[in-house]
Amino acid sequence: MIEHSNISLASLLDRAADGHESASQAVLTALFKGGAFVPVTDTGSVVFIPGDEQQPTLLGFTDAGLGTQLLPAAAGMVHCDAARLRDILEKTGVAALVVRSGNGQAIFPEPVLRDWATYGSGAEMRLDWSTDPVAVALRDALARRIREFPAVRSAWVAQVRWQTSGEEDLMLHVAVDEDLPSASADRLMQILLREEVDPGLGHSKIGMLALNTTTHAETIAELDRRGLDTVRHDPESGRIQVISREYDDPSAAPAKDAAPRPRPKRRWFGRS
Repeated sequence: MIEHSNISLASLLDRAADGHESASQAVLTALFKGGAFVPVTDTGSVVFIPGDEQQPTLLGFTDAGLGTQLLPAAAGMVHCDAARLRDILEKTGVAALVVRSGNGQAIFPEPVLRDWATYGSGAEMRLDWSTDPVAVALRDALARRIREFPAVRSAWVAQVRWQTSGEEDLMLHVAVDEDLPSASADRLMQILLREEVDPGLGHSKIGMLALNTTTHAETIAELDRRGLDTVRHDPESGRIQVISREYDDPSAAPAKDAAPRPRPKRRWFGRS
């Protein structure tokens, strides 16, 4: 049963209005646990706050009754969990979510919500270092090919476990010095899978997520703290740095009798 208010979030926002600064992680955790109430029209469409020269903003309330009181023009209030809120932001292109409590408010930019869903407390995906032979082959292939993409600064290879389904995949995060969506990251991924690494039939999926070095600086710093296989690229010097626990702790490398690494693909012009 859905409660008629997100009491935890309302308390944090009210306290902030009274001069008590709440940790951003606490506010995000409360939002992700309890969601918010979004105003809708009589046809079920979401009501946005129009901006004169700025993008419209998605408005949410910690309490359904509060929303009706502050926005009487809305036909009703619909409870949205964190996944639904992010879905609305992504599909509409709205830049931010503003959540109101009785005495306070918080602004959540869309990238912050997306990054928290990925890396924050209770995140949808868990990232770990992987000794999967395909993951190791991706790391080695990145070291060979990353120089071809000056906009690509770093790449991380991770084993991903989705918390909701329990499924596991491989994920390549790519940090780029260009606007998203990144043509460089897309092209790099295509080359890795078409020319360098053949996962073979039955292997788990391999995904890719591009990150902007400025917009997603906090996410990039968090990836660096996770001890993942990392390939860094300095376009000015051409220097490539490969970081892996395998080099620090050889006993963590795949056992000698483990399945062999996928063999690099041979380019078509190299075939006999």
